[in-house]
Amino acid sequence: MTIMNKFRVALAVAALTFTTATASMAQTAAPLKIGYTSVEYVLSQMPESKQIESQLKDYSTQLKNQLDAKATEFRTKGEAYQKGAATMTDVVRTDKERELQNMQQSIQEFQQNAENSLQQKQQALLKPALDKLQKNIDAVAEENGYTYILNSDGASPVLLHGPKDGDVSDLILKKMGITPGAAQAAPKVTAPAASTAATPAAPSKTKTKTKK
Repeated sequence: MTIMNKFRVALAVAALTFTTATASMAQTAAPLKIGYTSVEYVLSQMPESKQIESQLKDYSTQLKNQLDAKATEFRTKGEAYQKGAATMTDVVRTDKERELQNMQQSIQEFQQNAENSLQQKQQALLKPALDKLQKNIDAVAEENGYTYILNSDGASPVLLHGPKDGDVSDLILKKMGITPGAAQAAPKVTAPAASTAATPAAPSKTKTKTKK
């Protein structure tokens, strides 16, 4: 599943990195059986992934369009200021400079808020898929006698080495009725950036000679 830039799945799946099979835990005298899975791989194979990708992309596009509109307005007013500054009175010039500085600050704040909003949207969209994944991990663990199932990926993987037959990823997918396939990229997200290459910097408050 592909979309945009750097998706930090480690935070979203923190609860899945060390899963306990309840039924197996009850049999404390039984030998431990440890399995592992790649949460990113399993998520990428789930049909929900495409819908999550599409919704995230649409939401990101909405935010970017709003940001671009703000940047365009700022650029237009900045260019108008630069052309007319020499003929403005001190009072008008100061007012225009203050307006441009406030607009520039507003754009920066919007971009930061957009990033937070996009992360929250991502987490909300992922939660049902993660809950479903957790439920099926528990079921696979209980049915196959695994005491623990570890997560083999993420920024700080719990598993550093394990036998191939300990990988239960395909068992989890089959439990959900999904035919395992080639691993795809995990869903990724990035904050929208405005197209501001030609945007002038907000003017500093400097005196220019006023024509009277």
